[in-house]
Amino acid sequence: QNGSGQDRPMNPCITLLAISYLKTNHIRTSSVSSLFCRTMSDEIWSQKQILRKEIRSKMKSVDNLVDQSQLVWNKVYDLELYRQAKSVGIFLSMPKGEIQTDSIINHCIENGKTVYVPQVGANFEMADMDMLKCPASTNFHHDWPRNKWKIPEPPSDMEREVAEPGDIDLLIVPGLAFDASGGRLGQGKGYYDRFLAKMRKYHTIPRLVAVGLDPQLVDHIPTTDLDFKMDFVVLPDKVIEVKS
Repeated sequence: QNGSGQDRPMNPCITLLAISYLKTNHIRTSSVSSLFCRTMSDEIWSQKQILRKEIRSKMKSVDNLVDQSQLVWNKVYDLELYRQAKSVGIFLSMPKGEIQTDSIINHCIENGKTVYVPQVGANFEMADMDMLKCPASTNFHHDWPRNKWKIPEPPSDMEREVAEPGDIDLLIVPGLAFDASGGRLGQGKGYYDRFLAKMRKYHTIPRLVAVGLDPQLVDHIPTTDLDFKMDFVVLPDKVIEVKS
């Protein structure tokens, strides 16, 4: 309930995430309300929203975004799990406000790795995310159409080869903020958590590497049962390996 005593509407993204969690773990979907109340209280949701606002504001003042991003990718290239990975899932970055991914996409292609990138449906608020296999050529996405956030999206006439469980060895995960225990704060749509929940059903979750810039490392991320922990958090000046 809100402060006036009226029922507060359930966030649709969290609802979808809860349903995916329930189905994956063979729990009746009638349990959504109780699970939601237990794992995504008003307090946690508010904490996440406040933190999102703070980090978005800090990221606006980051200079030399491409250079800072390259420092991160140089550290990713040195990770044994990246060197060993034959396939990598990687997001296509917004033009500003987050780490830039062109460099690592091209590095993957040049080193013979299969690249998968996200695609969501036309309804960004409610859709699930798939990872699509991409052409084995550098800068393949530069002429792709852009969505509402100016992020390249696979064109409608591209052959749609969707990643199945086990196809992706390493998933490089975006986010607004991270902590040293592997906590991740996303943009609030739940795309990655729902995607990983689907993979977990087949016990084939890829290794997870979160990447970000210095302002995105915080002391603590408020998390719930529906959030996935990262295996590594990589920043321009450090690599954090999360111990299980």
